Amino acid sequence: RGAEGEPVAFVIPAQQHDPLTMEKMIQRLLWQGIEVQEASDEFVHEGRVYGPGSYVVTMAQPKRGVIRWLLGRTFYPQNSYTRRPDGSPIRPYDMSGDVMAEFMGVHVDPVRTAPDAPLRVVTNWMMPEGRLARGTNGFHIEATANDAFRAVNMLWDEGVTVRRFVRDHGPHPAGSWWVPDVSDAVASRVARETGVTFHAMNASAGDDFAPVAERQRVAMFQAYGGNMDEGWTRLVLERFGFPYTTIKAEDVAAGNLGARFDIVILPEDNLASMRGDNVDEDQIPPGYREGFGEEGVDALEAFVTGGGRLVTFGGAGELPIEEFDAFPVVDIVDGVPNTEFWAHGSTLRVNVDTSHPLAWGMPDRTQVVFFGDNQVYEVQGFGTSQMADKVVTYVDRDLLQSGQLDGEDLIANRAALLQVEHGGGDVVLIGFRTQHRGQTHGTFKFLFNSLVNP
Repeated sequence: RGAEGEPVAFVIPAQQHDPLTMEKMIQRLLWQGIEVQEASDEFVHEGRVYGPGSYVVTMAQPKRGVIRWLLGRTFYPQNSYTRRPDGSPIRPYDMSGDVMAEFMGVHVDPVRTAPDAPLRVVTNWMMPEGRLARGTNGFHIEATANDAFRAVNMLWDEGVTVRRFVRDHGPHPAGSWWVPDVSDAVASRVARETGVTFHAMNASAGDDFAPVAERQRVAMFQAYGGNMDEGWTRLVLERFGFPYTTIKAEDVAAGNLGARFDIVILPEDNLASMRGDNVDEDQIPPGYREGFGEEGVDALEAFVTGGGRLVTFGGAGELPIEEFDAFPVVDIVDGVPNTEFWAHGSTLRVNVDTSHPLAWGMPDRTQVVFFGDNQVYEVQGFGTSQMADKVVTYVDRDLLQSGQLDGEDLIANRAALLQVEHGGGDVVLIGFRTQHRGQTHGTFKFLFNSLVNP
């Protein structure tokens, strides 16, 4: 059936925005027992040119069902099992789409006919090793790879000085890394372990770069009762070499956060839970209570106004929006009934301002994963627009890539990620699931950039 249906195969071009993430996707397909074929030479199919190293996943194999859901654009069914009689949506058990290619930011082409190309079945796959080519001014590392951040963290572990281009510099786009002085032994080990290539840096850097602090002191709030989003964030940070400190409610409430940290992360949660509005103090002793109270809210605002950066995921943005003084942002989907707006576990199309430091290394258009409790932003108030940068915005029409979406007009052209100045510091509001379950590699860089560009 797979050979006779449509599509008959998926072609994964070698030319990708982040080729190392594409290779990780291939690894995950192979782990599931899916047959993958690789092209040894360039070939042309259905009007497209594919370079050597492109992959083909045919549907003529037993795993065709899961292949279709992992690689192909999908739409959540609309019927009596997913809609109530009044038309309101029934929340899916989990996601309304699980398209791994979209989550990972990997371009995949569905094809109607079987490719006639020199293909071999991949039986002994290995992650590519990065190459080394020293220039007269050391090395540069491209910004497009997620693993560039892992490489930079490994260099910092070795005490190596790293700089970053803050504007386009010849062939080096803003966000590229410059490593002027590192031993071949260290660079070779990092390239081998991460797959990141160290390119020759021969041009003068001029004044287009800035030194990057070796490490920002990052803290992440952890509720006593646990938080799945916090756990997934820990996994992502650890896999890419970002050190962090776990802080509890009592740490936040104690204040003076700026003395210890440069950045505080609030994983997906709601204000009442973070504040601990429903804690029974007669039943739960100190040290076991959820929430940091109004003292914690005040401490977080003091941290930001004193020069710190607060990064919020999804619903956690409710805290600065509702509690910070004169904060010029509203969540436009807050309180909107699901009959007017609904997107649960869907991938939605966005535009990205790649000139902004929070989006360096990203493509100018991608998809983000949206849950029903996520946020969409509007900046309000006269004279406040200069305080907020719209880094990611939803496209103006046809927002849905996969899953389900009702009410696209409400969020079209609205902000999905904002950087908001507040006092001497700033708040990074990420309204979508940028690190969802450690799976959304295609949007990891929004988190990573927020940790190295304060």
